[in-house]
Amino acid sequence: MGIGRVKRILLLLERASYRIIVVPLIAFLPAPLAYSIACQRSALRYLLDTPKRKEIMHCLERVLGNQLTTEARTRTTKDIFRLRSCLPVDQTRIAGKGEALAKLVEMRGLEHIEAALAGGKGAIICVSHFGGFNCGLSLLGARGFPITLVGRWASNNVEHRQSSLSRLFYRLTVQKSLARHRRRTNIEPLGQVGVAVQAARVLQQNELIVIGIDAPALDADRQRAVPMDFLNGQAQLIPGAATIAQLIGAPVLMMFIRRSPDWHHQVLEITPPISMDGDVVTAFKRCLAVAESAIRQTPSHWAYWNVRDLTTLGLLPEETVQDSQQQEKKNLTANIS
Repeated sequence: MGIGRVKRILLLLERASYRIIVVPLIAFLPAPLAYSIACQRSALRYLLDTPKRKEIMHCLERVLGNQLTTEARTRTTKDIFRLRSCLPVDQTRIAGKGEALAKLVEMRGLEHIEAALAGGKGAIICVSHFGGFNCGLSLLGARGFPITLVGRWASNNVEHRQSSLSRLFYRLTVQKSLARHRRRTNIEPLGQVGVAVQAARVLQQNELIVIGIDAPALDADRQRAVPMDFLNGQAQLIPGAATIAQLIGAPVLMMFIRRSPDWHHQVLEITPPISMDGDVVTAFKRCLAVAESAIRQTPSHWAYWNVRDLTTLGLLPEETVQDSQQQEKKNLTANIS
């Protein structure tokens, strides 16, 4: 067994032990200390996980081009590692009543939700896969707004990218706490008509529907994806949020959650309603433009800086993921003694 293969195994063990052992031990320490430990862990991970570090920097360069200097790409990559170390701490602190996390998050724009619900048609909250959006949604639920998400949990492995053990681990350590605060089950995106009908029922009850607008389409939904200008390319996206909004007449808001420079405080912001005038694609583009602005401002908060997802979105050519897979096979072969 070669050194490279041993290193990969050690990195996998470190990631598992961090989530299973370290995070539960540190999560409820004073927040500055807990998140400082998480950031120190991320610095070590950044140094040791060379393939992931190179993949992220490559993706940043290919997608954002000269928007980021070499120094800025390095800084952004380090921040991506920091975010990935801090999120498990967030997910643990939301246990119980969620107060351990809630006291660290400033909420802005809740009045926009209240005003939207006053219209009696419910409201749609569009989210990008940005920062700790999952925890942010659960905090909204804890504040008294039942949340119905159109989306699948990572444990519902539709495209078989995770092992059964990984899915079970996610379900027990993350999903359980997040779902409890939302008080509503997800609507699985496995059929256009079925999703619309279920979403309409929720909105008719004057509740919140949450829809991600930047997720790579499932294989079964690729034919419905529409090319959209996004991050210097053409992303293949499904404008479902705008479709439902125009059918029901529900207002559309957007939510973002950003970390403060100290990494333990966060700001959750709800935008005013986005205009749904025009056709579905035109209306959806307005939401996407808001998301793109947030990503360009803080690229480290976006979840999709990996070859597989960017290729599925259409922001990287198909041969990029093929080249990545071939390189992995070469590395594996070279490391077997």
